[in-house]
Amino acid sequence: MLRKSIFSFRKKISQKMLIRKNLKIIASYKSVPFIKPFSNTLLSPQTYLGRNTSFNGLVVHGGGGKLVIGNNFHSGEGVIIFTNVHNFNKGKTIPYDSKYIPKDVIIEDNVWVGMNVIIMAGIHIGEGAIIQAGSVVVSDIPKYAIAGGHPAKVFKTRDISHYENLKREKKFH
Repeated sequence: MLRKSIFSFRKKISQKMLIRKNLKIIASYKSVPFIKPFSNTLLSPQTYLGRNTSFNGLVVHGGGGKLVIGNNFHSGEGVIIFTNVHNFNKGKTIPYDSKYIPKDVIIEDNVWVGMNVIIMAGIHIGEGAIIQAGSVVVSDIPKYAIAGGHPAKVFKTRDISHYENLKREKKFH
């Protein structure tokens, strides 16, 4: 489901540059009708976005791994997502060398990420999850989970039947 809903901005759609409020994505205007950057947003060339994505200041650090964001994604200001890590275990120097190790980040449909959240490389956030403001996500977050803290831990779950009813009725913000 998620894979079908994602656009590839580098390969699938026409090569026209969209620049709006410091957002730089290779895309065509017709194919991306619901991207809303409301503040400085910097995405890497390996970023794949679904429909109805809303950024209030999201920055992707690292260009090695992919960032896949599903439909109806919303973020607060100051969100940082890492898509690679330093080579510290098998490097040629310490504390790390000049090589980076790419790690994909997958964020499924209908995820809301609060203000000043950091998402580390290699993380998978499940459908319908909510990440509390100020959190640092260092491990995967399951579907429907509400997580927060440093490190982010699941402390609650959405009302799944209510969520599924809203989804079935196509009531998206």
